[in-house]
Amino acid sequence: MDHFGKWLFIVALAATAPGLASAEELRHETQYRVSLAGLPIARADFKTEVKDKQFTIVGDITSAGLADLVTSIDAKTNVSGVVGDTRLQANHYTLFYKSGKKERTYDVAYDNGNVTSNTITPEPKRPDNWIPLSEGDLRSVLDPISGMIFPVSSSQNLCNQNLAVFDGEMRMDLKLSPKGSHPFSTDGFKGKTIACGVRFTPKSGYKGTRKDYLYLANSNDMEIWFAKADVMNVYAPVYVRIPTQYGTVTITAVKYGS
Repeated sequence: MDHFGKWLFIVALAATAPGLASAEELRHETQYRVSLAGLPIARADFKTEVKDKQFTIVGDITSAGLADLVTSIDAKTNVSGVVGDTRLQANHYTLFYKSGKKERTYDVAYDNGNVTSNTITPEPKRPDNWIPLSEGDLRSVLDPISGMIFPVSSSQNLCNQNLAVFDGEMRMDLKLSPKGSHPFSTDGFKGKTIACGVRFTPKSGYKGTRKDYLYLANSNDMEIWFAKADVMNVYAPVYVRIPTQYGTVTITAVKYGS
């Protein structure tokens, strides 16, 4: 299984997570398009429920267009946790990822941001140059889904933070920096976005000689645009740009809002 391909789909999953900031019972659905060099490669659909400060996000991503000419890819995720005053705090995250005939399931449990259990099924074989996870890598981390949702109260510092993310296999840092704002319009939203530059730094849980990771780590062209979800009173991604050796991957909201 191509780990970089899996990581790109995790980024897509993160981008599609809708915002939440209410203890009332809510249901929310978002739809996204994933493209490579302008050509469609995937579509995503997410359904979210929140009740009594407990949230659940269920998502599906399937390959489409250009990607289906190479191999079929499916990703399914489920994240559950608590809606806090400052952010969503996951307590359980799963990802099922299938590429062609190969498939793998990632299951992570969290307690106040610390990983308490982590399994990968089937267990992968690791090459000699694999950079292993340390105990410290699994402390004070975010899941890749709810970790990309921010309350409106934190909007002034949204693009001035470092996100420590663990996706079930790889530990990475995503350092955000301000890049102004951009207009954005889609079904359910029209207005200004907050644009953040992103520096990707792989920390552990990956093959140390991966050229695609090194390429992305040396790039200054990764961006995420956040839009305000008025009903939910949070900022969540509506557009992501990821430079790769094969062209630019873009993740664009085609529906955003309750």
